[in-house]
Amino acid sequence: MSAQLNNHTELKPAAYTDKFIEVAGLKLHVQDFGTAGKPAMLCVHGGAAHAHWFDFIASGFTADYHVRAIDQRGHGDSEWDKSPTPDYSYGRYAADLNEAVDKLGLRDFVLVGHSMGGVVSTVFASTFPGRAKAFILIDSTICMPPDRIANMHAVGNREGRHYATQEEFLANYKVRPAGSVATREVIQHIARHSGRPFEDGRWRYKVDRRIYAMRERMDSFPYWNNIKIPALLVKGDRSARITPEVIAEVKSRAPQVEVAEVSNSDHHVTLDNPLGFVHVMREFINKNK
Repeated sequence: MSAQLNNHTELKPAAYTDKFIEVAGLKLHVQDFGTAGKPAMLCVHGGAAHAHWFDFIASGFTADYHVRAIDQRGHGDSEWDKSPTPDYSYGRYAADLNEAVDKLGLRDFVLVGHSMGGVVSTVFASTFPGRAKAFILIDSTICMPPDRIANMHAVGNREGRHYATQEEFLANYKVRPAGSVATREVIQHIARHSGRPFEDGRWRYKVDRRIYAMRERMDSFPYWNNIKIPALLVKGDRSARITPEVIAEVKSRAPQVEVAEVSNSDHHVTLDNPLGFVHVMREFINKNK
């Protein structure tokens, strides 16, 4: 399955309301795009990102789904784990997700996870079966190599960049990893939701850097043994994360898994080609209703 669409201007950021739910003692932020009464969809962002990564694709689904996106602990407008040894493990994120599903009253929903959020969603779907009815994983690293983990630990243990003003923050903002082909308008939209002034008045990213310092090495292949619901692996055509070998390994454990490639996109598929992503996602959902 391959999407050949690439028109950034056809999808605008969807309107939403902000909600907060308490999960494991932390206040987590949820963007509720609507539409109430429709089948549910829950979107989970990647590491150091936030729920606004789904603003553009949400507008492609609100006519038929009640779409929500959550800021995971330590990210976006959700609270940080303030304990001396914060728990930013995949198991904790998945347990947060399970509790959030209860608080939001979700049943038989479509689960969408990007990058780290895709791995968290994999752990959730495997550990808490019977909750989601379909699972879409977007360009995740399913088995993280040791050198990547070492690099994350180094990043998390040093001071991040900070800026005197919001204007300076916006002017210097970049999505990571590099390689995104999103339009300037899309990147600036994400940037406007990515920073805030801290206690010293300096603008920084809205993420607890300890999420990197505490990152555990994860081989999520075994979790696919327990995922029986319809599932889709989505890769950007410029990304090397989901290789033929990865696909073969996942399908050996979960034969029902399908694969889709979105053209003109790298790792940040929902930003690079939101219309193309919506196209392949709709094809998959419609086929698996």
